[in-house]
Amino acid sequence: MQARGPKKHLKRIAAPKSWMLSKLGGIYTVRPSQGPHKLRESVPLAIILQHKLKVALYAREVKMILRERDGQIRINGKYRRDPGFPVGIGDVVSIDKTKQNFRVLYDVAGRFILKSVTADEAKFKLAKVTQKKIGPNNIPYIVTNDSRTIRYPHPDIHVNDTVKIDLDTGKVTEFIKQEAGNLAYLLGGNNIGRVGLIQHREQHLGSFDIIHIKDSNGKSFATRIGNVFVIGKGNKPLISLPDDHGLYLSALEKKELKEKENKVDDE
Repeated sequence: MQARGPKKHLKRIAAPKSWMLSKLGGIYTVRPSQGPHKLRESVPLAIILQHKLKVALYAREVKMILRERDGQIRINGKYRRDPGFPVGIGDVVSIDKTKQNFRVLYDVAGRFILKSVTADEAKFKLAKVTQKKIGPNNIPYIVTNDSRTIRYPHPDIHVNDTVKIDLDTGKVTEFIKQEAGNLAYLLGGNNIGRVGLIQHREQHLGSFDIIHIKDSNGKSFATRIGNVFVIGKGNKPLISLPDDHGLYLSALEKKELKEKENKVDDE
């Protein structure tokens, strides 16, 4: 007999490394529910509350927090009560009682982190356009990487561009083209989490286009077009960057930086 229906369990050893779970915390972990993000590109709300923000000690406490009548935890402005709700890149997590807001991002090691943001920045999010089509009755629409369908988009918005979405209205307030000179953030591949300026695009017919990027340290790298997420016009990002600013440092560079910091502390 084959298994029927969706899988409901996830062993801790099979969980994505980006969740940063300890090995000895039990056999199982929370499996993300079906939602706007893929399993391996998201982290369940329960993991965020228990392991990242540490507002709960146990999974049972997470359920108690989420089941409070008034609603305590908002994802992109909407109250969520499912502990397994998948929270993905760029999503805004808001806690009403403490008036804290966080944006979910990757660090340069590909791990999920929560970057604290202001109340003004928590009112919008950036999303990458993954599809552009014409639906029934010739209505044009775009689909974003967080599974939003937006009808009647601006005619200049194309696949791989970035849209700025107002979380109160769900409407597009601004868009950024994926073109040379704009700031990009990588969502996958060997250079995940790195930030740099787009230099140029290599086109390969019948294969993946390659984008060449240079970071503020002068290091150049290349990746597939599907991994590139534009986050700013020119070199100004629209969102707060992680503490590492998306700059990858080698082991030697980290050592030198640490020595400099120690010298400054000694002085």
